[in-house]
Amino acid sequence: MPPGDNRRAGRRGRRGAARAAGALENNMITDNGRDHGQNNDQEEIPFWRRKSLAEMTDSEWESLCDGCGKCCLNKLEEEGTDRTFYTDVGCRLLNGQTCRCRDYAHRLEKVDDCVRLTPESLETITWLPPSCAYVLLAEGGDLYWWHPLVSGDPETVHAAGVSVRGRVRASEVQVPDDALEDYIVSWPLKLPKAARRR
Repeated sequence: MPPGDNRRAGRRGRRGAARAAGALENNMITDNGRDHGQNNDQEEIPFWRRKSLAEMTDSEWESLCDGCGKCCLNKLEEEGTDRTFYTDVGCRLLNGQTCRCRDYAHRLEKVDDCVRLTPESLETITWLPPSCAYVLLAEGGDLYWWHPLVSGDPETVHAAGVSVRGRVRASEVQVPDDALEDYIVSWPLKLPKAARRR
């Protein structure tokens, strides 16, 4: 399905955007391993394992976002390389407690360097965190246990210590561009040990 207007958005160069939603599809398997659900075996496989990113519906695409908020952090890109440095400065629309955009529906109009994430743009975007579901799936990986689609709970991304909750030091409206280097942090590129298992 071609990308729609509600595909994930992120901030290019210095910032990103995020939001998560979704629920885990339950498999109905008995003790002897037989499928007693209404769907065939292929449909029992979670959509992110049986569909490519380009084949997903808009709602499936949106639900891939784990809600960590890392792509909503301001970033600095080193000139001449693809190296990205994260800061703990949030986009003006980022709610640092909920890790969600304050105006997701209008983010592209309100934030001029907000980038709509699509299967095609994933091929050139280098600043998404390595734990991002879009990155993991594009590289042939799978979702971590704390992803809301796996856990069935949108709070597990926070409980696992993966999100920006409680770690956003300032909003971009408070920090001039030339001071961003003072806010560079490494934690957005790391996963806590307990969060690494699949």
